Amino acid sequence: MWASPSVREAHDFSRGSSHIDETEIDVSLDDQPDDNAIDETVANLEANGFEVIVVESAEDALETVQSHVPADASVMNGHSTTLEEIGFTEYLSDGDHEWESLSDRIWSINDDAERQAARRESQTADYFLGSVNAIAQTGELVAADRSGSRIGAYPFAASNVVIVSGVNKIVDDLDAALDRLESVAYPLENERAKDAYGVESAIAKQLIFRQELEEGRTTVVIVREQLGY
Repeated sequence: MWASPSVREAHDFSRGSSHIDETEIDVSLDDQPDDNAIDETVANLEANGFEVIVVESAEDALETVQSHVPADASVMNGHSTTLEEIGFTEYLSDGDHEWESLSDRIWSINDDAERQAARRESQTADYFLGSVNAIAQTGELVAADRSGSRIGAYPFAASNVVIVSGVNKIVDDLDAALDRLESVAYPLENERAKDAYGVESAIAKQLIFRQELEEGRTTVVIVREQLGY
């Protein structure tokens, strides 16, 4: 099912994630693009209604998120290796901010049904943060989930969306973005899910985010580093 994979060692492609020893991916869809490709991607994303901020490092990305989300906003995030790598997940859980962390409230609930209801409600956060699995130079974002808990907020539910992505997720066009989802993101996420949760992942619910029609609602922070998958 996966497209002509080749093997890359875990320390190369998982950005320090020790749960993957060796996974087959299509390395041609996880490369660093040149400046022209990044510039074209930014222009097309902006033409499709996305706000775009390009930063140099993971540290810069965290500072951008910190300054972008206002005090007293309710904040939720879907699982994202990229958010972990820039330090956002730790920053949110440490509580050194003035936001309302919906994830803290969710995981303080002991009753399973109540917790699930709170997770659904959190999709309507003032600010929902996450990442994507691919960005097409033609201006589309591609992401998928097993449960939909990450991508459910992106199209409409959340008041504002902030997507953080490494430049390694930029590919030529939408077909390549869909290929990257299956040939890079899924194999790596599947290994992470088996290690973290004891279950396999799945491309069960998939989103192609072609346009943002509400001005200023969705911001894409592109980091000039190799982050996430």
